[in-house]
Amino acid sequence: MARPGGSRSRGTESGVVFAQGAETKEASSAQELYALFQQACANRHISATKMNVESSRSHLLVGIMVESKNLTNGSVCKGKLSLVDLAGSERAAKTGAKDHQLKEANSINKSLSSLGDVISALSAELPHVPYRNSKLTQVMQDSLGGNAKTLMIVNISPSECNLDETLTSLIYATRAKNITNNVQRNLESKEIAQLKEVIMKLRSGQTVEDEDI
Repeated sequence: MARPGGSRSRGTESGVVFAQGAETKEASSAQELYALFQQACANRHISATKMNVESSRSHLLVGIMVESKNLTNGSVCKGKLSLVDLAGSERAAKTGAKDHQLKEANSINKSLSSLGDVISALSAELPHVPYRNSKLTQVMQDSLGGNAKTLMIVNISPSECNLDETLTSLIYATRAKNITNNVQRNLESKEIAQLKEVIMKLRSGQTVEDEDI
């Protein structure tokens, strides 16, 4: 979970990108996991506009890393569940956003536009996908293309005055629906899992026994 105001991103050796300043915490039960999720939700910035008394002024991204070990052959299976709640695209003429709120809205709209470019590139199977155009798309990269299953839920307004936004949202979702990925299990052999454990011990200054190698 990233604290408000963080804008940089960085990657891990496994290719996972996360926001700089994000916290990684372990959960040993569903109750602990839900408590952490609520803590992440509390970090989201909201404020009132003419359109919404609790308007989201930031996106919310929560990544849940799951790892299981086969006790028979020692192989390790890893997975990641990304829960992403995107702030809505908005027009200043409707929301009445000014000053800091207007700056937030511009940042939100810019990141959503970059996400739209990524979705368009993936659905058209273009050779280059512009993930690096936005911190949002960098962090969401492993949730959109390659080895991922993606479910997008689109909120639309029943009001006629929001017809343009509704149409844009439906086009957005249609493009996402056309993305085809090659989903495979993320398995590591027993030997690779052991070597990674040895590396972690060495980096933390622990002693490595012969049987660990």
